[in-house]
Amino acid sequence: MQNEGMIRLSIFLGVLAAMALWEFAAPRRALGQSKWRRWAGNLGIVALNTMVVRLTFPILAVGAAVWAEQRGWGLFNLVALPGWLEIGAAAVLLDMVVYWQHRLFHMIPLFWRLHRMHHADLDFDVTTALRFHPFEIMLSMGIKLVAVLILGPAPLAVLIFEVLLNGTAMFNHGNVRLPLGLDRGLRLLVVTPDMHRVHHSIEAREYNRNFGFNLPWWDRLFGSYQEQPAAGHAGMRIGLRPYNGRICANLIWMLVLPFKPLQAGPDAELRGEEHGEG
Repeated sequence: MQNEGMIRLSIFLGVLAAMALWEFAAPRRALGQSKWRRWAGNLGIVALNTMVVRLTFPILAVGAAVWAEQRGWGLFNLVALPGWLEIGAAAVLLDMVVYWQHRLFHMIPLFWRLHRMHHADLDFDVTTALRFHPFEIMLSMGIKLVAVLILGPAPLAVLIFEVLLNGTAMFNHGNVRLPLGLDRGLRLLVVTPDMHRVHHSIEAREYNRNFGFNLPWWDRLFGSYQEQPAAGHAGMRIGLRPYNGRICANLIWMLVLPFKPLQAGPDAELRGEEHGEG
């Protein structure tokens, strides 16, 4: 698709800049670590992930949609729908795939080894949305490619979904303050920062809730929704118990983390039984 890369980059940089300015103007919480140190690590992992994906995958999700369309593969290539309806249906179904992928990354110890790097960030702001291990990014891309080939959505539908997902992820990881009434209304349509912040609580009963990145419906439908953190947004602790924050923003530390042992047993971190770095 022509200009796909420029469209993605322009929207990414625009949303990142807008959220950074919003965080500066109306922060929800005081940050506990050096912002510039965290941003260097979190944005560094974005640059690395971009190179890894480009080198690893011959085609990405939009390319897979073009490939499936040319061969008539997938559900949407077998069922004729108006363009607007196909885009909407594809976005909803792909978002449900992302929800279940995220939930499985918390349930399966091998996947949690990768995903815990995202949760080890001891502050919560727009760059947390970008902090994923390269192996998790590759696994996620593989899952997305399979979903696209099975569903066969139009390439434009995939592009719109990916741009929306990336933008809403940066929005709901933002350290920004919303009026409570507006937050309640927005939660009917999109995952808000207050809703997703619960998922980054240090408490396992809370970080195993609110898995949605874009649409807020799946958590309610599948019983994983929690409205507010028990300690309140000002009092809740962010991160994972074994990590005290001294090196959590270091790029090398983030890359090595999946190879460190899980704490106190193979699924202890998933149950919230972290007892310190091993």
